[in-house]
Amino acid sequence: MKALEQLLWSIALPGFGQLLNKKYFKGTVLILLEFLINAQSRFNEAIRLSFLGETRKATEIIDFQWLMFYPCLYFFAMWDAYKDAGGGQSPYAFLPFIFSAYFVTVGLIYSTHITVFGIFFGPIWFPMLTVIPGVLIGLFMQSIVNRS
Repeated sequence: MKALEQLLWSIALPGFGQLLNKKYFKGTVLILLEFLINAQSRFNEAIRLSFLGETRKATEIIDFQWLMFYPCLYFFAMWDAYKDAGGGQSPYAFLPFIFSAYFVTVGLIYSTHITVFGIFFGPIWFPMLTVIPGVLIGLFMQSIVNRS
C-alpha cells in the first residue's frame, strides 16, 4: 500500500514520492527539474489551453525542445518512488514505466501531425493517450521476459 501511495504522489508531482520515502536530495532535484522543464516548455499554459479546447494554440506556444525531457523525468520519478517504497519487486517491473516514457515521448513528437477520428488532440492530450499502449506493451514484454 505504501508503494502505491508514493507512486500516486509522484504522479501528482515528480519528487513528492521521493520526499515521502525520505530521499530528500533526490526529491528536491526532481522537483527543481520539474519546475525548470515546466516553466521553460510553457507546459502549464499548454495544459490550460488544452483544457479549454484550444489545442492548436497549445501547440503554437509549447517549447518542444524542453517538453521532450518531461516524459522521462515523469516516469522515472514514478518508478523510483514506487521501487524505493518496496513496490516493483518482480523481475522487469520497470518495463511498463520505460515503455510509457518512450510512447509518450514519441506521442509528443507526432502530436502536431495526428488527428484521431478527425479530432486534433495536440501536445497534451495525444501523448497522454499513448500512456495506455505504453503500459500494455510494457506489461506484455515483462510477462514474456519473465517466462524465459
